[in-house]
Amino acid sequence: MLHIEDADKYVDEGVNLVMQYAPKVVLALLVLLVGLWLINGFAKVVDKGMEVRKVEPTLRHFLRNLVSIAFKILLLISVASLIGIATTSFVAVVGAAGLAIGLALQGSLANFAGGVLILFFRPFKVGDFIETNGYMGTVREIQIFNTILNTTDNKRVIIPNGKVSNESLINFSAEPKRRVDFLFGVSYSADIDLVKATLKDIFEADERVYKDPVPLIVLSELADSSVNFTVRVWADASNYWPLYFDTMEKVKKTFDAKGIEIPFPQRDVHLFQNKD
Repeated sequence: MLHIEDADKYVDEGVNLVMQYAPKVVLALLVLLVGLWLINGFAKVVDKGMEVRKVEPTLRHFLRNLVSIAFKILLLISVASLIGIATTSFVAVVGAAGLAIGLALQGSLANFAGGVLILFFRPFKVGDFIETNGYMGTVREIQIFNTILNTTDNKRVIIPNGKVSNESLINFSAEPKRRVDFLFGVSYSADIDLVKATLKDIFEADERVYKDPVPLIVLSELADSSVNFTVRVWADASNYWPLYFDTMEKVKKTFDAKGIEIPFPQRDVHLFQNKD
């Protein structure tokens, strides 16, 4: 049976506990509410800054959540410390767990870091035609861990972002115009002036070829079986292959019409009869 003296004792201890921890709890709740408000505001500022820098929406959303979660964990640890809960062991456990996870996921973390770098610095974007790690294709998707390409023969290639960010990369779509190089061989009997005039007429008549810079048409090599002419012209990047293929066909037809021979590799063989 509970005596009055025992009840008074429990009441006094309860009052003491309330008097001891109530201010701490109130302060902790106040810190929690203010901290959450500040963290949300800071996350919005970070998101706005990334939006101004035109960071990819996928990366913006991920980094905003990452910043928010990291600061909220620190806030909870601080609040627990204010109440009087020992947090040293908790921090040590979290640190050890983070180290173990980091060691176990080294490759994935490298791909994650590569994805962040690609999405932040944007060496290429979705729709660009690139070459990297021995693959060439159109960028279909940029994920946090992988970059997905569609090759010219419609194969899907998934490349880890760690390799993409650490290897050389060619972006064929980065510049609005590209130089198109041609090499045409004619026979040694062909009229050089006629060949140059014919090539000049072909490229001047093509509206896809830039007039500035002026197309370069030069005799570049006296080869074993042909006289080679190098032609360098500039065009929109989107017209690169259509211009190349159309021109090759047109040059062949025009050379044939004008009697300009395109030689094939050949070798003269001389036989000597042994009189002995």
